[in-house]
Amino acid sequence: MSNLIPPADVDAIKAQIEAAPGMARLREVLGAEADASPETLRAVLDEASKFSAAWLAPLNPVMDRKGCRLEGGRVRTAPGHAEAWNAYVEAGWPGIDQPPGLGGAGLPLVALAACTEIFDRGSVAFGMAPTGLRAAARLIAAHADEAIKADWLPRLISGEWVATICISEADAGSDAGRIRTLAEPDGRGGWRITGEKMWISYGDHDLAPRIGHCLLARTPGAAPGGAGLSLFLVPDHMDGERNAIVIRRLEEKLGLHGSPTCAMGFEGATGFLIGVEGRGLAQLFAMIAPMRLMVAVQGLTIAAGAADVALRYAEERRQGGAPDSPPVPIVEHPDVQRMLANMASRAEVVRGLVLAAAVQADLARLEPDPQARAEAAAVAGWLLPIAKTYASETGFEVASEAIQVLGGAGYVNDWPVEQSLRDSRVFAIFEGTSGVQALDLLHRRLRREEGRGLKAFLRLARADVHVGGDGAPGLAAVLDMLERSAMDLARAPDSDGSAYALLQLGALAATGWAALRLSRLEPRGVGARLQAAGRWWLTDLTAKADRLQAEIALGPARLELFQALRRAP
Repeated sequence: MSNLIPPADVDAIKAQIEAAPGMARLREVLGAEADASPETLRAVLDEASKFSAAWLAPLNPVMDRKGCRLEGGRVRTAPGHAEAWNAYVEAGWPGIDQPPGLGGAGLPLVALAACTEIFDRGSVAFGMAPTGLRAAARLIAAHADEAIKADWLPRLISGEWVATICISEADAGSDAGRIRTLAEPDGRGGWRITGEKMWISYGDHDLAPRIGHCLLARTPGAAPGGAGLSLFLVPDHMDGERNAIVIRRLEEKLGLHGSPTCAMGFEGATGFLIGVEGRGLAQLFAMIAPMRLMVAVQGLTIAAGAADVALRYAEERRQGGAPDSPPVPIVEHPDVQRMLANMASRAEVVRGLVLAAAVQADLARLEPDPQARAEAAAVAGWLLPIAKTYASETGFEVASEAIQVLGGAGYVNDWPVEQSLRDSRVFAIFEGTSGVQALDLLHRRLRREEGRGLKAFLRLARADVHVGGDGAPGLAAVLDMLERSAMDLARAPDSDGSAYALLQLGALAATGWAALRLSRLEPRGVGARLQAAGRWWLTDLTAKADRLQAEIALGPARLELFQALRRAP
């Protein structure tokens, strides 16, 4: 069975965009600058669906089976990958969210998120390449000098050239302040970059004639830690010659076989400073929100696809029933119905969360009123670490439950859910692990920013609660639990051990907000399915929240038991 996205899921994406909080306001602030009308977005999503079906779904099993290979120091992608990339570029998809003046379509981030879900449904490994390209384009647009912008932006937006984000090193992953790569002036206005980078998605490949590597490095005399890092653009070719970059190895991975993950050596490679020396880490925030959002979309994509496959299998697979009668489809069994309902409803409320976060991120960039812009930025800042973490974990957990529904069939590659499980496991590690996101929520969003994002989110969610609905009282209770627990942790010492439970409680509140909005949709067409998903999710929302609130209340004393659990030296 292929990874084709069914028309019903495309219809659900369209309906969820229209239901997303703030979407009407986003259209107002976009005005004539970009056509984000319902008609235009529906047409764009339909074209994305056609492209995904024609190019990406057929390519996906080839990419998974063949993977990539390192030949003569260069990475060769799977058969058909380059042709699909060329078709993607020719159709203009790399620039869907980029400024029209530079050749982009100018559509908002929420449209990019929706299209990315459709493309990733065909092949999530393929989608890793344009994600890096767009992140680099944002960095260059925000911080590079005019010469670099003129040279690189039009070519990145068109897809003629591509780019990567090179952050991680051995012993310097999430702890970027320990990066050791050095950048020294070359005396001609450029820099010589020396160091080792690892875990670089699409660090090398044969899809485009030029790759730009956006990397962090430390300049001579720079301060220790993150304050001493600067941002550089290091092209893989200079004046037609290979830059001093060596692909050390191609990682053999659990999943995402079609996406080459490289360990790379920079041996005095020519690079160019982006922005201000010593401000590299801060400048990276130009791409943090979109990158986190795209990882959330990846998790959502896997979850929605796995839930769909499990339902189709359960409707066809016959087993059980009265011994003197033909076996019944397993979808008739209550326990299978429970699993299917959990998967489908979780995918839909996560989609609601992801699209809500995208709309708020758009408003944080586009709102003309400073107060409204700050409010949207606060909500987006609160929701993005939650969306990234919960959606990425949802992808893996729903894929696992889909295998449970399929039984032995799910464990073999005749069905795509085993690949979904393999591909999705890394999403909770990408762009900051779940623990890192939880600490960000506690230390930055609650303490450093004094809970502005939480308060702004609560205002939005409680406004929907006041509108009413069957699940409104339960959601109101969960919002109160979140507020009390967050404020208690913000004031408590040694609360890091409860940060993850707090993030999970925040995810319940955010998905409950999405579920309440879905539960009020008209039960016609796809609205009936979305309404049922919202209502299902709300049925045990408070029970789940009670457990998390109790876990948070246990406090740091519980971790004292860890020392006794460690192995003796």
